[in-house]
Amino acid sequence: MGSNVSPISSTSGNPFDTPFDDAAASSRQNLAGAIPLQDRAPKDPMDDADHVYEAPKKRSKKQGVRFGELGMFGAYANRVPWVVYIFTFVQISVFIGELADNWIKTGTPIEIKPSFNYLIGPSPYVLINFGARWTPCMHNVESITDATYTLQWPCPNTTSSDASDEVCTLSELCGFGGVPEPKYDATASMSDTPQPNQWWRFILPMFMHAGIIHIGFNMLLQLTMGKEIEKSIGSLRFFLVYVSAAIFGFVLGGNYASATSPSTGASGGLFGIIGLNMLDLFYSWGDRVSPGKDLAFILLDMVISFVLGLLPGVDNFSHIGGLAMGIAIGLSILHSPNALRRRIGEDDAPYSTMNSAFSRDKPPGFVKNPVGFFKGRKPLWWAWWLIRAGFLLLAFIGFILLLNNFYVYRQTCSWCKYLSCLPVKNWCDSGFTFTNTTTSSKRDVFEAAAEAVYHIPREFFA
Repeated sequence: MGSNVSPISSTSGNPFDTPFDDAAASSRQNLAGAIPLQDRAPKDPMDDADHVYEAPKKRSKKQGVRFGELGMFGAYANRVPWVVYIFTFVQISVFIGELADNWIKTGTPIEIKPSFNYLIGPSPYVLINFGARWTPCMHNVESITDATYTLQWPCPNTTSSDASDEVCTLSELCGFGGVPEPKYDATASMSDTPQPNQWWRFILPMFMHAGIIHIGFNMLLQLTMGKEIEKSIGSLRFFLVYVSAAIFGFVLGGNYASATSPSTGASGGLFGIIGLNMLDLFYSWGDRVSPGKDLAFILLDMVISFVLGLLPGVDNFSHIGGLAMGIAIGLSILHSPNALRRRIGEDDAPYSTMNSAFSRDKPPGFVKNPVGFFKGRKPLWWAWWLIRAGFLLLAFIGFILLLNNFYVYRQTCSWCKYLSCLPVKNWCDSGFTFTNTTTSSKRDVFEAAAEAVYHIPREFFA
């Protein structure tokens, strides 16, 4: 801009009549640069981002949440996903151990004899011996505990249906110091004690997998969706959801899946994470560009996983239980939905620094000040917290009831098996049908076990 003011001599006595020099001009430029909302020069990308609006992944409300992105407040926080990295390392290490154990016992890292593991992994007997969830190692099982004749089982090193030295006791198959052997006489009953009680088979299998295909799909999901979820909600919340969902899935399968089918995998925990992803979608529904498309993608992923869960060797109950527990725990520990947070005045202030004097005062954290945390809360906030507490209580009660049913009542249903198998080739009618091994061949023993563990009908061996 030009000026019509003529220069005035510095000797006029006017205090504002100062000489125009470089120092004064530099001072005025620095002051102008401090004026709010004035245009600034482009920020050096090497400078540290000290304002929220300078964060690389912060989205404006007008932009919306695009397909495949998380939408919760706090999404894409700069955290290290320690749980995902540690669990992935442990799971891959355990799977390598499974392959090595199968190699030592059978001479090959994957099962190729007497049948082929289509998931490209160890035999089911190696998995049982390695720690898979398998009910006969965990409590008394009908037709096994109360059998009046001696039952013999394929050993972990079984490679042939004719080798007489590959028959083991139940205790030898379970491993880890063994379990009490059934009586196998006229006095045997379901009330016999002590019972097998390898309870840790509800926990250890989340680190095991049945084959390369199995672990490949799981780790792909874990290192993509799982990593982003953990970075957004923090490692502690992620750990609680992942572990709770995985264990609950195995507990549910222990109650309603086939008692003689081993189960392994991180699918329960990962379905818990899918449950969190679904909650994130609903929590940020109004902020998304195409929420219907996001929901369709999640539902398609779930349908594909449930269809795969109908095939032999994959337990759909881990999927179902993990999803249910993920949603229940997620409702309890995640931040409130975006719309609710705005309504009760808890939405983020994205254009202020953490130390800004103009940022809104927020209640203190519960750990630092439990009393102050609840002061001044709105009725809508209390109503939502009651819902969250209710789901947390529901999850706890579900755990207790299923564990009590597994160990005490052992009630199941006739149609539940169809949630985890297709009614073809006798896959849903598997079970141990041993006869007295003193009058039957080893082939009969192996065929009965293969039918129960792999869902392979006896006609396959004809």
